[in-house]
Amino acid sequence: MNYIALTMLMGDRGKYLGIVMGLTFASLIMTQQPAIFLGLMARSYSFVSDVGLPDIWVMDPKVQFIDDVKPMQDTELYRVRGVAGVGWAVPLYKGLIKARLYDGTFQTCNLIGLDDATLIGGPPAMLSGKLEDLRRSDGVLVDVEGAKTKLAKAPQTPGGKPVPLTIGDTLELNDRRAIVVGIAKVTRTFQSQPVIYTTYNRALLYAPKERKLLSFVLVKAKPGQNIAELTRRIQRITGLAAYTQEEFKALTYNYFLKNTGIPINFGISVTLGFIVGAAIAGQTFYNFTLENLRQFGVLKAMGTSNWVLLRMILLQAVLVGSIGYGMGVGLTALFGYAMRDTILAFKFPWQLLVFSGMGVSMICVFAALLSIRKVIMLEPAVVFKG
Repeated sequence: MNYIALTMLMGDRGKYLGIVMGLTFASLIMTQQPAIFLGLMARSYSFVSDVGLPDIWVMDPKVQFIDDVKPMQDTELYRVRGVAGVGWAVPLYKGLIKARLYDGTFQTCNLIGLDDATLIGGPPAMLSGKLEDLRRSDGVLVDVEGAKTKLAKAPQTPGGKPVPLTIGDTLELNDRRAIVVGIAKVTRTFQSQPVIYTTYNRALLYAPKERKLLSFVLVKAKPGQNIAELTRRIQRITGLAAYTQEEFKALTYNYFLKNTGIPINFGISVTLGFIVGAAIAGQTFYNFTLENLRQFGVLKAMGTSNWVLLRMILLQAVLVGSIGYGMGVGLTALFGYAMRDTILAFKFPWQLLVFSGMGVSMICVFAALLSIRKVIMLEPAVVFKG
């Protein structure tokens, strides 16, 4: 009976391919769009991920996400260092600054100021130069994507490609010279702005003048110290907000989730993909069943039970569902691989495979139920009608 079911399914190549393509489209949309959404949301806290050494981030209580910097007094650093259980605490500056390029144009950049003594909070990987080179006079590090694109020098010939920044090139930050001493690899940010690293004290010179300039205090707990307990202790003693790395990521993630239209936009895309896939697969599978009613009637007249017919229809649905799901997921993986070095955000965790598989399964169940009802209600006498 399984062979007969598969022969019936593949006998009409047009409808068979139509069902598979409908499920492939649904699987692709239900996998690709969430992958882009997750990649985009992961970029919202990418800077926190790159600064992986500290256990705790300390900031103004009104901070809502990583880019919502509310500066503190420099004296807060010493108050945090005085809390029992703190192994070390270092300052971090984070802010926006306009860099003046070779051709006189301006580009908004993320300026990161690292503790002068330890340089904690630096980029995760260096492509050229060394992190210690920041201690050179006027030294800055530039992320590789910014060096190649938004901070690149004008083409040397008309119609040529921009020339990437390299070690030794200069920028102008707040009317002060900055010399590129290294190119770093960082995770793209949500706004995809260039990232410039320098020392904390030099960052204060580059930054616009304000009464308060300390953005964050990075804390490392002493060995054996409970991090959650230390976080609450810092909050109680200093009155500042303190979050573990994962808590700060969640705070940023939830802010963008609640205060932007990104989830709604991607949710609509996924829903439409599900509806279109269900409509195509359901209608095509139902028409396929109608055209094969005479064959099902013959099987019934020969004594085949409804349970066997039900199993045949489910086998057909499982086959086309598996093929469509596999092709959709495969196309998503190829898309992600092709976009790996572009500005497009893409994150493909294993949970998306489960989500997409459940969606395709629901479509297959819907399509099978339409056909099952028709076959169960079928009278064997239909075979003998003209």
